[in-house]
Amino acid sequence: MNRRFFLGGAAAAAVIANAEALAQASSKTDSIEDKPASKEPPGKWQVQFPELVMAAAPVENSTGVSDRYAPFVAYLSRELGTKVSLRIVNDYAAIVEGQRSGNIHIAHYGPSSYARAWLVTNGGVEVFATFLAADGSQGLYPVLFVRSDSPYKAIADLKGKNLCLVDPNSTTGNDGPRFSMDKLGINPEEFFTRVVYAGSHENALIAVRQGTCDGAYSWWSSEQDSMALRMAKQGVLRADEFRIIERADIIPTPPFAVLTSLPEGLKAAIRKAFLDAQEKDGAAVNRLWGGQYVGFKAATQQDYQSSIELLRFVDRLRRRHT
Repeated sequence: MNRRFFLGGAAAAAVIANAEALAQASSKTDSIEDKPASKEPPGKWQVQFPELVMAAAPVENSTGVSDRYAPFVAYLSRELGTKVSLRIVNDYAAIVEGQRSGNIHIAHYGPSSYARAWLVTNGGVEVFATFLAADGSQGLYPVLFVRSDSPYKAIADLKGKNLCLVDPNSTTGNDGPRFSMDKLGINPEEFFTRVVYAGSHENALIAVRQGTCDGAYSWWSSEQDSMALRMAKQGVLRADEFRIIERADIIPTPPFAVLTSLPEGLKAAIRKAFLDAQEKDGAAVNRLWGGQYVGFKAATQQDYQSSIELLRFVDRLRRRHT
């Protein structure tokens, strides 16, 4: 019997259309903030926006996100001359709804969740920057992890087994894997006994380790950086406990986006603060991702057009099953 399970209360993609449910998800946040320390007199937009909210969905537990972002939030507050607060939401759908309602000014998305936000807001969000990888990688690959001591050598070996995905709006943890499996002629809901949404990349790998799932999709960017390697550095698990048996097409590096409706001067200031961050506060940038990224680079809508096409593909698939 084909069944889909959710771990950790992850929101379904259809929730995006339900503003009330998403508003509740958006309100369940952890928050850190920093007061501005700019010596410059406030400009017109600084008076209009005495506080800016930046949001991120956790790829690990929310405490880790707060710790990583705290120095960067402080840096942004200093550079922009206005208070910046970090809102850690339960999932990407809550970020989409937060920007659609105008409550989140700056957002860290996955490529797919940015595409979703751009579509549901009718262009009401715009990408402005993405990470600059230390190893020169240009994006992330959705990869299928299994336990290294398992007998599985290819995705075909997992037929009738349990698969962990991450979140309905995750690019590397859901949309990319589904696109890849479709190319292989695999319908996950029919091919696997269970499809489980783990709620985070960390939870997905832990589920494989514990045997809840036989395989799990997460991300890999290079031999020096992957979700498994990051968790190993944190002491959560050992990287050699896992093997990769499938790799999908590359996904662009996760973007940062602002509300299109923000004043042009404010958008330019935010963009400049991100692009100058490595030079002005390299320690804060290094803290964000443990030195795996060496700053930010400019990004445009065109860079994520392929993500929009991928999302449209996924939406077509979902409509077939409704």
